Amino acid sequence: MSGSAVEFDRNGLGVWSDEERFEVTRERLAEYAAATNDPIEAHLKGEVAPPVFAIVPVFDAMMVPVLDVVPMDIFGRVVHGEQDFHFHRPIRPGDRLVSRAKAIGYEGKDNGSTITILIECRAEDGELVNEQYLTAFFRNVNAGPQVGEGAPAHRFDRALAGNPPLAKASAHVDADQTFRYAPASGDPVPLHLDEQVAKDAGLPGIIAHGLCTMAMSSWGVLAEVGGSDVHRLKRFAVRFSKMVFPNDDLETRIWKQGSENGCTTYMFETARGDDLVLTDGLAVIAD
Repeated sequence: MSGSAVEFDRNGLGVWSDEERFEVTRERLAEYAAATNDPIEAHLKGEVAPPVFAIVPVFDAMMVPVLDVVPMDIFGRVVHGEQDFHFHRPIRPGDRLVSRAKAIGYEGKDNGSTITILIECRAEDGELVNEQYLTAFFRNVNAGPQVGEGAPAHRFDRALAGNPPLAKASAHVDADQTFRYAPASGDPVPLHLDEQVAKDAGLPGIIAHGLCTMAMSSWGVLAEVGGSDVHRLKRFAVRFSKMVFPNDDLETRIWKQGSENGCTTYMFETARGDDLVLTDGLAVIAD
């Protein structure tokens, strides 16, 4: 295992953050759908939330638990590694949502270390709306052997890739995509908005939000194999593998893995030409 040895604080694991509250409006749902080029009519009308909108109500809570575990001086090395949504029901206009998060584990890897955050989103009456696992990756940091738990697995079965995909979905990242996505999602990180900040960070220019790319893959998968019905989507997970830039053309390739308990599992990956930008994609859709 390589990287600088850094001590993470195991005492910060399992500690719930303060609750964050969020009121869902039809206008905010429609804005998010438009900001991700979502073609599904119910999403564009704000009748129901697109699946990845689920990140918006929890945004303020999701990274707070990291502060209880990871030293502040390495935060400049963090990237979003994986995201895994488990849906109990879609988000709807008028919902008053309550979210909280906790760190559940960390582990040193070959080229860095991961920390896994469990996020819980409920309606005001306590109904569980969704659970999310966020895996953050700290580059060139060695936190040592695994402590606590990781996120549930969603590894792509490479044997599937030897077969033609069941379906494909195309998306284009517009030149102004990041400027529309930032206010719709509540994510103001300047790497997505300020060319000079991005170049100072060693990037060729501003980069697209990873969750915007994930949102584009979600409507592609729903449209191709889910009847464009978000109510059927039970789980949606990806690994963020490479950066995406404005004006990129993306293609999501979908394979059927199997069916069980009234649901079908699909694996997918999203590519920009020969580069895979989302890998280990998994979607579980009710039949």
